[in-house]
Amino acid sequence: MKKVVTFGEVMLRFAPREHYRFEQVAPGEMDLTFGGAESNVAASIAMFGGAARFVTALPKHAIADAFMRQMRGFEVDMDSVVRREEGRFGAYFVETGANQRPSRVIYDREHSAVSLCPGNAYDWDSVLADAQWLHISGITLAISETAAQTAIFAAEKAQAAGVTVSCDLNFRKNLWRWRPGTDAQTLAREVMPQFLERVNVVIGNEEDAADVLDIHAGDSDVHAGSLQIERYPDVARQIVQRFDKVQSVAITLRESISASHNNWGAMLYDAASDAASFAPLNGEDYQPYEIRNIVDRVGGGDSFAAGLIFAITCGDLKSPQEQVSFAVAASCLAHSVKGDSNYNNRAEVETLMRGDASGRVQR
Repeated sequence: MKKVVTFGEVMLRFAPREHYRFEQVAPGEMDLTFGGAESNVAASIAMFGGAARFVTALPKHAIADAFMRQMRGFEVDMDSVVRREEGRFGAYFVETGANQRPSRVIYDREHSAVSLCPGNAYDWDSVLADAQWLHISGITLAISETAAQTAIFAAEKAQAAGVTVSCDLNFRKNLWRWRPGTDAQTLAREVMPQFLERVNVVIGNEEDAADVLDIHAGDSDVHAGSLQIERYPDVARQIVQRFDKVQSVAITLRESISASHNNWGAMLYDAASDAASFAPLNGEDYQPYEIRNIVDRVGGGDSFAAGLIFAITCGDLKSPQEQVSFAVAASCLAHSVKGDSNYNNRAEVETLMRGDASGRVQR
């Protein structure tokens, strides 16, 4: 089985338990786990039974050793990780929202090892030799100019090797700060297209498309929980028209009623057939999953990306409809799991995909 390669940064994740706020627990106890867009995707693909390799740069200390052990426990290939004296292990802090209070994220990731590590420090020929897919998030390009150049170089190498390249747009306005005097949106709109010119599968949501590409889905208002679903195929067509290597576009459809209650679905657009598939379906009509008691939504997009990549590469889920249905079900279940990583396996995802959403005890 050829590998899915992901490249990016992993961080320490500090989170107050349950729905406590930072001010209630600091100083004091917080849960400490690992998290990062591309490491989440690699771990999730491995949970589904796929072959995954994670590439990053890490400092030489015991915390990085612990992360390496955890990922190997998922059966993710970590042999291409670069260990360096320069740079730190980044961190972020997440406060889980509830009802009308949103979740909050604080980043502490400047001068991380992967943000400082030059592209030629990685052996890309070896990394991609047995790969079928390379996945990189827009977050990686946002953390530093060095990381952005490395991502673009890796995508070039993948394209030359015949490896499919995917990108989750993942616009984070608080990270695009590496060019003084240039605001986040302007910098992202300059840099991300250079990467997308080398991408075959684009993943994102309506906010990402607007912020990164200035492409809008009609009058959709995610903050009001209102989406014009019928406009999304046109968003995908505009992306395909702008970037000629893009073969398909996946757009997640999140309606945020509150921090605890979201409606969740997605669309997968196939450029060759000019057809869009929506999931989940009730008969022939789109009907999103109602997630009324979100446990943790951080990493929800990563679990969708992992589900989609696995569905496309596993060989068993042939049609775009099956592929997007698997990805949406995988991400829906991830909202029930604390932490960044999706600890749901393929059988559990396919149970929901077939329509069993009862949550009854399995005995």
